[in-house]
Amino acid sequence: MSFLARRATAAAPGLARAFSASARRDVARMTLVGNLGATPEVKATSTGRELVEYAVASSHGQKENRQTSWFKVAAFIEEGPRRDFLTSLPKGSTVYVEGDAIMNNFTDAEGKSRNVLRIYQRHIEVLKRPSPTE
Repeated sequence: MSFLARRATAAAPGLARAFSASARRDVARMTLVGNLGATPEVKATSTGRELVEYAVASSHGQKENRQTSWFKVAAFIEEGPRRDFLTSLPKGSTVYVEGDAIMNNFTDAEGKSRNVLRIYQRHIEVLKRPSPTE
């Protein structure tokens, strides 16, 4: 048996990974299909870097028991056509978003511990734009 074959069989399942020079990072990926709650906005972070923020609403269930979940999405996009495209999307546009899900813990002004799920956009596709009202 070759050295590599012995090494591969000795490694615990799930711990073996492809060769990489970078450290392993566990990331939760999410895929959303829903409607924009408002036009995306450009906001500055505490470090001065700008990001585009928007909310996506996704509904599920039968008509009488329909429930809507809201997801906060952020995208670090430099000025240019991609940012202009994203910030021009109107409220109600149906979008497909892929991104990394991060859970942030913080203490609010009242001293209560809060958790916020934020999606950092990797990819977005517009599936449908709202029809213009006349």
